[in-house]
Amino acid sequence: MNPWAKKRPEDLQEASEHSQLKKSLKAIDLAALGIGSVVGTGIFVATGQGAHLAGPGIIVSFVIAAVTAGLCALTYSELACMFPVAGSTYSYSYAAFGEIIAWIIGWDLMLEYLVSASAVASGWSSTFIGLLENLGLKLPRALCLSPLSGGIINLPAVSPPLFIPTFIPFRQAAGLVDLPAILITLFITWILFVGIKESSVTNNIIVVLKISVIVLFIFLGIKHVNLSHFAPFAPMGWTGIMSGAAIIFFSYIGFDAVSTAAEETINPKRDVPIGLMLCLAVVIVLYLGVAFVLVGLVPYNEIDIGNALPAALARIGIRWGGALVATGAIIGMISTLLITVYGQVRIFMVMARDGLLPGIFSRIHPVHRTPALCTWITGGLTALIAGFFPLNIILELCNIGTLFAFVLVSIGVIVLRHTQPQLERKFKTPLVPFTPLVTIFFCFYLMIGLTKVTWLRFAIWLALGLAVYFAYGASHSKLRNSYSEKN
Repeated sequence: MNPWAKKRPEDLQEASEHSQLKKSLKAIDLAALGIGSVVGTGIFVATGQGAHLAGPGIIVSFVIAAVTAGLCALTYSELACMFPVAGSTYSYSYAAFGEIIAWIIGWDLMLEYLVSASAVASGWSSTFIGLLENLGLKLPRALCLSPLSGGIINLPAVSPPLFIPTFIPFRQAAGLVDLPAILITLFITWILFVGIKESSVTNNIIVVLKISVIVLFIFLGIKHVNLSHFAPFAPMGWTGIMSGAAIIFFSYIGFDAVSTAAEETINPKRDVPIGLMLCLAVVIVLYLGVAFVLVGLVPYNEIDIGNALPAALARIGIRWGGALVATGAIIGMISTLLITVYGQVRIFMVMARDGLLPGIFSRIHPVHRTPALCTWITGGLTALIAGFFPLNIILELCNIGTLFAFVLVSIGVIVLRHTQPQLERKFKTPLVPFTPLVTIFFCFYLMIGLTKVTWLRFAIWLALGLAVYFAYGASHSKLRNSYSEKN
C-alpha cells in the first residue's frame, strides 16, 4: 500500500486508447481552446493593470511572460505526446512521481480551476452589467451583487518582497446574489454537457469574434499612437517591469487547457504540440500589439484599469469602437469560462477514474459521451462561488497552484528522461535539462512574489487534501488495489 506507487506509461497509454470520450479535436481546435482560455480577462483587464506597474515597459513584461509561458509549453508538449490522456499535470505526475504527488497537484488544480472559473464569471457579470447600464438598462442591484459584498476594499495588484505593492480602491455594495454570474455559468455548463465537439465549435466562433475586435482595436488605435507616451520607458525600473510580468503571466496560463483535451484529440502526438505552439504564437502577437497601442494612446498612469481598451478608444473620440471592444470583452470571457470549467471537469473525471474520488465523477453519458454528472456538479459549484462570493474574496484564492503545476511538469520531463528513456517521444523538449530548469526558475521567481495569505491558503488546502486522500483515496485507489491483488 505504497502512496508513492507510480502508474506505468503503458497504463496511461491504455487509458487513452480505451477512452469512452469522443475523439473529435484537431490541432486548430486545440489552438482555439488555448486562445479561448488565454485571450479573455487577461488582455482586457491585466494589460491596463500591468501598465500601471511597468509603464511603457509593459511591452518588455509581455516578452518576459511570453518566454516563461513558451518554456512551459515546450515541457507540456513532450509529456502530452507521451501520455495523451485527460488530467494534464495530474496524470503526468502520476507517472513521474507517484500517486501521493499526483493527488496533491490534482487537489490543488481543483481549487485553482474552480476559483478561476468563478472569478471569470464574476468579472463577466460586472462587465455585462456595466454595458447594460451604458445602454440605459439597469438591473436590480440585489440581483447583481453577492451577499458578502459591501464597503470599500483594497485589491492588491502585486505583492512584496520582489514586487511593488499596489492597491486599487474598489467600492462594493451588498446584494442578495450575483444572478448574471450564475446564469452564464449554468449556460456554459449546459454547452459542455452537450458535447466536446459542440463546445469546440462554440469556442471557435467566439475566438474568431474576439480576435477580430482585438485586431480592430489595434487597427483603430495605431494611427493615433503618441510616441511621447513611451518616455520614460520604465518609470519604476526593472522592479516595475517584473511587477508587470507577474500580472501578465497569469494571462497566459490558459494554454494548460490544451493538454487536458489530449484524450479527445484525433492525433494527439501530432496535434497537441502544434496546437500549443500555434496558441502561444497568436496570443503573443495580440498581447504585444495591444500593449503597444494602449500605452501609445493613453499615458500609463491614466489608463482605466477596469475598462482599459474601450476607454482608450473613447479618449480619442472613437466611442463606437470602444463599445464594440467592450462587447468583444464580454464575448471573450465567455470562452475563457467555457475552457476553464472544461479543464476542471476533466481533472475531476480522471481522478475519479483512478479511484481517488467517488466513481460518480467518471461516468460517461451514453448519448453525449461526456462526463455528464461531473460536468453539472462542477458547473454548480462554480456558479455558487461566483454568485455568493465577491470578486475580491475569489481572487485571493488564485494562482499559486498553476505555477506549482508548471514546476512539476518541468521536473517530470527531467525525471522521465532518466527513468523511462526508452519511451517514444514524438516531440522532445529541446536542451533538457536546461530548458526545464530555466522554466522552474521563472516559475519560482513569480511564486516568491505572492502574498503570505496566498501561501497560507495553499498550505491549508494542501492539508485538507491530504486528509481526504488518506481518508478515502488511499483505500479506493485502483492502482494500489491492483498491486495488492497481484501480491
